Amino acid sequence: YEKDVTLAMAKVLAKRLRQQLGVKVLLTRSDDRYLKLRERTEYANQVGADLFISLHANATANGKASGIETYFLNLSKNNQAAEVAARENGTSLQEVGNLEAILFDLMANAKINESSRLAAEVQQSLVSGLRSHYSRVKDHGVKQGPFHVLLGATMPSVLIEAGFISNSRDEKRLASANYQKHVASAIVAGVESYSSTIGQVAKR
Repeated sequence: YEKDVTLAMAKVLAKRLRQQLGVKVLLTRSDDRYLKLRERTEYANQVGADLFISLHANATANGKASGIETYFLNLSKNNQAAEVAARENGTSLQEVGNLEAILFDLMANAKINESSRLAAEVQQSLVSGLRSHYSRVKDHGVKQGPFHVLLGATMPSVLIEAGFISNSRDEKRLASANYQKHVASAIVAGVESYSSTIGQVAKR
């Protein structure tokens, strides 16, 4: 299940961020519980987080689709991005369209430019880091989308799709502790690259 894969990955990521960057890391969940999408950014806002990272495993009816992509919040006319947003939001494509009016009111506080830079650093690091260990790692790049889980965040925030759980090869990798460690290390490298340019991540 995606919930199990992403929780395991998040725990590895949290540990490595603490060890390698010396930053304080708070998880929205540390066990098998469901948090409503809006509760996740509400928590990040409440604790005054400097960055918000949402970890996911992608899925599609096309079992051949594989690879990695990183999103940040924005209005999106891209049909593929809208489909991913609809799945992650648990809504229909029509409802994703209805989000656009809400987004206009939230854009000023969403730190879009910073989120875009963070997404670019993380995606580049993920692709290069994973390709050094695995073959056929497809780079879907950085994309923009209307994701509920990123709505309302007052800090730079990204949504990472670490592979397609609907693809047999990606599924085996996602369930592997080694792959989870490589993903975590790559994200840490991306965060470090991002934070070194703006000095925004608070140190302990």
